[in-house]
Amino acid sequence: MPPSLEVDPISSIAAAAVPEPARTTDADRGRERASDRVSDAERVRHVQSATWIGYTRATQILERMEDLLTHPPTSRMPNLLIVGESGNGKTHLLARFVRRHAAYDHPTRSAAAVPVVSILAPPVPEETRFYSAILDYVHAPQRDNDRAGAKYRQVLVVLRSLGVRLLIIDEIQQVLTGPPAKQRIFLNVLKHLGNELQIAIVGAGIEDAFHVIAGDPQLARRFMPMTLPRWTPGEDYLRLLASFGARLPLARVSALTDPDVSARLLAMSEGTIGEIAGLIAAAATEAIRSGYERIDAALLDRLDWTAPSARKWRAEA
Repeated sequence: MPPSLEVDPISSIAAAAVPEPARTTDADRGRERASDRVSDAERVRHVQSATWIGYTRATQILERMEDLLTHPPTSRMPNLLIVGESGNGKTHLLARFVRRHAAYDHPTRSAAAVPVVSILAPPVPEETRFYSAILDYVHAPQRDNDRAGAKYRQVLVVLRSLGVRLLIIDEIQQVLTGPPAKQRIFLNVLKHLGNELQIAIVGAGIEDAFHVIAGDPQLARRFMPMTLPRWTPGEDYLRLLASFGARLPLARVSALTDPDVSARLLAMSEGTIGEIAGLIAAAATEAIRSGYERIDAALLDRLDWTAPSARKWRAEA
């Protein structure tokens, strides 16, 4: 789902501390000429900063969210449930959508227009915490000692006045941390809020999020599930690596799509996009600091990296 991204110019290259992995190409020479403009420290900051890389599934989900945002108000609005493992891009995707639809000054009203409200599900499924999170997001004044009914009425008034069309609830699986009675109340709140305001709701979470929505048959019918699976070998994965490679501020081209390199990246990251991005950033940082100036199998072999599933065992050792 790829949007474009400008890449900062790359910096001067120190004398290589490691033998050259391959013959210098015309593309390498072009990168070396550009390298005189930015320091190594700036390049490291660049590779370690969050970067949006679009890919097919993310585009599909964002398009579905756009459809929900513009859906005509009805008494039973369609909703969306985004499910994926931790580190597989859910929160980054939601943040991108929110940035696209930030608050703006409404031309005919004194109040600003806020098309999208995005919150984290409270750590326990309590009505008052849920309403407070919504009011905090829109900077509405509130009294901590108000009962749930008063906060609910305030939420309705405030969201109507701001023209909210879509509510995002991230980490929605946290509803399951409460007793069944509180879970049922929370799910009823979601139904009533959607019905009263005629807005769409987008929930996001790990696989347990399925169990949250399945707990209410009416909600289950309204929430369309869309998953963010782990990456596997194939054309989409290679396109993703090519997009990462095009944005690397290194003096030499990194063949991330080379069969050996792509297989190592997938095995070392265990297939989530957050880990793939983190691994490539760590490898690029090492390539800059060592003067190696590219990512290849030899660099990955000497990189100090522990696979996600092994980190807890390493911590306990």
